[in-house]
Amino acid sequence: MAKYYDVHPDNPQSRSIGQIADSVREGALIAYPTDSCYALGCRLGNKDGIDRIRTIRRLDERHHFTLVCQDFAQLGQFVRIDNDVFRAIKASTPGSYTFILPATREVPRMLQHPRKKTVGVRIPDHVVTQALLAELGEPLLSSTLLLPGEEEPMTQGWEIKDRLDHVLDVVVDSGDCGTVPTTVVDFSSGEAEIVRRGAGDTARFE
Repeated sequence: MAKYYDVHPDNPQSRSIGQIADSVREGALIAYPTDSCYALGCRLGNKDGIDRIRTIRRLDERHHFTLVCQDFAQLGQFVRIDNDVFRAIKASTPGSYTFILPATREVPRMLQHPRKKTVGVRIPDHVVTQALLAELGEPLLSSTLLLPGEEEPMTQGWEIKDRLDHVLDVVVDSGDCGTVPTTVVDFSSGEAEIVRRGAGDTARFE
C-alpha cells in the first residue's frame, strides 16, 4: 500500500518533503506532480525502481528515461552540452521541456539509449518538485505516468493512489497539474529535432 502525502502546492510542508525524500533514498518508487503532468520517479541507481517503471508502463529498452534535475548546474553533471545548445536550453529552463543529450559517465548504462548513449534531462518549473529535488540533492529518475493503452496521463493524486496503490510506494498529491506531457527536443546531433510536441512552446526550436 502506497503512502499518501497531501502537499501544499505553493508552500510545501518541509516535514512531508523530508519524509518523501527519505523514502526515495531508501528505494521507493513514487508518483509525483510536475509542471506538465504526473510522473513516476525513483533514485538514479535504483534498478528495482527502474524495472518497476518499465513494468507499469510496458516500456522497452529503447525508451528514454528522464533525469529530473533541480537546476542547470546539476543537469550539466549528467549530459554533454556544447555552447550553442547550452544557450538554447538555458533560455528554456525551468519549464515543460525534456532535452535528449549525450550522457556522461555519471549516467548508469542501463538508463542510456542502447545505441545512441543518450538520456533525457529536464528542469521542472513546479514548487513541490523543486522542493523535493532540493531536499534530495540529486536528480529523480523519471518517466511520465502514462499507462499502457491510455491516451492521457492521470492528473489526480487520489486517482493514482486508488488505481496504482499496489505497485507504488508513495503518492505525492499537490492538486491538478494538467494532462499535457513535456515537449521533447533531441539535441544529440547538435541540431534541434522536435520528437514530441507537448506543453512547452516549440517555436524557438523550429
